[in-house]
Amino acid sequence: MRRRHLVWIGLVLLIAVTLAVACAPWLTPYSPSRLSIANRLQPPSGRWWFGTDDFGRDVFTRVLYGGRVSLLVGASVVAMATGLGVGLGLLAGYIRRLDAPIARLLDAMMAFPDILLAIALLAALGASAGNVVAALTIVYAPRLARVVRVATMIIRELPYVEAARAIGATTPRILLKHVLRNLVSPILVQGSFIFAHAMLAEAGLSFLGIGISPEVATWGTMISAGKGYLDRAPWLMLFPGMAIILAVLSLQLIGDGLRDVLDPRLGKEV
Repeated sequence: MRRRHLVWIGLVLLIAVTLAVACAPWLTPYSPSRLSIANRLQPPSGRWWFGTDDFGRDVFTRVLYGGRVSLLVGASVVAMATGLGVGLGLLAGYIRRLDAPIARLLDAMMAFPDILLAIALLAALGASAGNVVAALTIVYAPRLARVVRVATMIIRELPYVEAARAIGATTPRILLKHVLRNLVSPILVQGSFIFAHAMLAEAGLSFLGIGISPEVATWGTMISAGKGYLDRAPWLMLFPGMAIILAVLSLQLIGDGLRDVLDPRLGKEV
C-alpha cells in the first residue's frame, strides 16, 4: 500500500470530503434553507465563497449539507446491496439446486441498463430518498452477487471446504467461516465501486427530477436547479459538480488500489 500513491490520494480526498460535510455547521454561518431574495444570483466572493442561488441561498452551505445526503445515499446503497448481493451469491454458488433459478434472476435484472431500471423502479415506487436507496440496491446487488457466486463456486471445491464437510460442519458454518472470509477482498473492491456508481446514479436521477425531492439539498438536485441559469450563473452547477467529481474520483482510486493490492496475481506482478 505504501508504494501505491494513488490510493493515498483517493483516501485523503475521501476523508477531506467526509470531514467537510460532517463539519458543515462549523464551517459556514448560513442555513442551507434560508432565503434571501435580495442577494439572489450573487457571484462567488469573500462573503459567499461559492455564490448564491436563485433564492439567495449560500451555495457553499448547500454543497456541504447536500453532501451529507449524497454520501448517506451512497453508503446506504452499499450496505444494502452488499447484504443482498452476498446472500444471493453465496446461496447460488454453494447450493447447486439454487444456482439455476438465482442465476437466471440475476441475468434478467442485469439485462436492463442501470439507469433505465432505476427509473422504472422509481416510477413505480415514487420519488423519495428511501425509494432511491431501494431502487439502486436492486440495480447494483446483482453485480456483486455474480462476483460472489463465481468465487463461491471455486471455493466450495477446495480441499479445506471438503474437509469441513467431511467432519460434519453445517452449511451456515462453512459459508460464514470458510467461504465468506475468503471473499472479503472482492467484496471490498466491489463495494467501493458501487459507492461511486450509486452517488452518480442518485445525482442523475435527481437531475431528471425523479430522485430525491427538489427541496432537499443534494448535489444532484442542486445541479438540476442550476441548469436553467447556466448562462448567467454557472457556479450553480460548477461547484456541486466538482464535489461529485472529487467524491467519485476518490472512491475509484481507492477501489483500483484495493483491487491491485488484494489480488494475489496482481501482487506477484508488482
